Amino acid sequence: MLAQQKQDITALFQAALAPLLAGTEVVANVVLERPRDPSHGDVACNIAMQLAKQLKMNPRELATKLVDAVLANPARDGLVDTVEIAGPGFINLRVTAAAKQAVVKTVLAQGAAFGSGTAGEGKKVIIEFVSANPTGPLHVGHGRQAALGDALSSLFVSQGYDVTREFYYNDAGVQIQTLANSVQARLRGYKPGDAEWPESAYNGDYIADIAEDFKAKKTVSASDGSPATASGDVEDIESIRAFAVTYLRNEQDIDLQAFGVKFDNYYLESSLYSDGKVDAAVDMLNKSGKTYEEDGALWLRTEDYGDDKNRVMRKKDGTYTYFVPDVAYHIVKFQRGFQQAINVQGSDHHGTIARVRAGLQAVNVGIPQGFPDYVLHKMVTVMKGGEEVKISKRAGSYVTVRDLIEWSGGGDITKGRDAVRFFLISRKADTEFVFDVDVALKTSDENPVYYVQYAHARICRMLEQWTGDEASLANVDLSPLTAPTEAALLATLAAYPETLARAQTELGPHQIAFYLRDLAANLHSFYFAERVLVDDEALKAARIALMVATRQVLRNGLALIGVSAPNKM
Repeated sequence: MLAQQKQDITALFQAALAPLLAGTEVVANVVLERPRDPSHGDVACNIAMQLAKQLKMNPRELATKLVDAVLANPARDGLVDTVEIAGPGFINLRVTAAAKQAVVKTVLAQGAAFGSGTAGEGKKVIIEFVSANPTGPLHVGHGRQAALGDALSSLFVSQGYDVTREFYYNDAGVQIQTLANSVQARLRGYKPGDAEWPESAYNGDYIADIAEDFKAKKTVSASDGSPATASGDVEDIESIRAFAVTYLRNEQDIDLQAFGVKFDNYYLESSLYSDGKVDAAVDMLNKSGKTYEEDGALWLRTEDYGDDKNRVMRKKDGTYTYFVPDVAYHIVKFQRGFQQAINVQGSDHHGTIARVRAGLQAVNVGIPQGFPDYVLHKMVTVMKGGEEVKISKRAGSYVTVRDLIEWSGGGDITKGRDAVRFFLISRKADTEFVFDVDVALKTSDENPVYYVQYAHARICRMLEQWTGDEASLANVDLSPLTAPTEAALLATLAAYPETLARAQTELGPHQIAFYLRDLAANLHSFYFAERVLVDDEALKAARIALMVATRQVLRNGLALIGVSAPNKM
């Protein structure tokens, strides 16, 4: 059912309860659910069983009073068809055919806005994802983050939230120095396998590409930050570092552009140090009384906040452990006015959750408990030609996002992007995923993105054969839509707004992919069971309206996850 219809039915129950609750302190919370067995009806309510004891009534007796009141209420006309009592006091309702068919006109009227909500109006949320170290190309794990994070951001936008997509660059620390040393070794003529090649160096071909451009004194720019011009001096390690970082940030920009992902803001870890944010965070923690010195190190009492042990903040050598800048960064997020922060990261970050949240509570500046939220994803295994792919020549030790897009599209970037995006959100984030490139290339029902996109293209082909005006469908009579396959389509269309609201609340963008596959399945079932362009003008008009509504919802859902809706396949 549509949200408004649920509200109207809830209002019917509240009106029926009003005289029974008058003069009491009993509070009724009417909850409508979908019966597990569809044969029991469209809506179930157990309010009679909830309130019977408080009202000192038998549950079935109370249910009977409520049913009689609902049936006697004129507001139920056109909405509620039948109301029945089952078992000890469950109330099952069936809505009218007209109420079920109403979704078509709602979709036609709202168009691209169908499914949108207002729960997030006035609320700011920051969603951080990808956040790759600028030490190499983006790997498939980053791709899963990009797909999840971007879809999640779109979900929040659809529910009225003011969303900022943020990329956090880890541009400080040992890995950046390793990158500079790797490029310097290439500049000196060494390569992987040589005795002089550093053991910790990065081995991918991209290191040689950076060295070549550095030697040529080229200038590179990333989407955020100042351009870097190479000095060409093999001994100038600072120039090598700056050039290599900017070079790889630009490479990551290119990967993200191919993936269709854009960020609103880029935040540099190095700025936390240069702007004094890390020192300020440590100072706040010291003043909170939650730190102590032991064995030459500074510790935070994270056990006070549910961690399994206290954690070192500053090591004996004076450097901070990696969770300290994370605490500083999230203090900054809170200070920027975000009521909710969500981090999409690999499952290897699980250990940092307790200590980051502990640090944020310890500074005692009003940050809510549970800030930030985390969506942790598990690894992606890539299969190609029936074998697992572990190494990319481009990266040296892993499969890159660009590899996956190119392989999955068979030379078509849009097709590859669609497949990678859909596949990488088609499972819950905390489950491991096997990405089969061979399946992504198939033009059959085995390929889930093709299956959904073909449903859209199939409708477009139907409508091409119809010479009418879609504007004329606004006032179409939908009563002829009585076939079982039509009923299934109507019910699935009506479930779309609730699906989005639930997926946003549960931080589960995979639910959109599940929904789209269900909607496509219902469309294909309808296609094989019924004809659209029949001789009966009333039936034809109703079915065309149903097809236009289904096409719209397919487009809306695919757009949310960044996948195209082709008119032809």
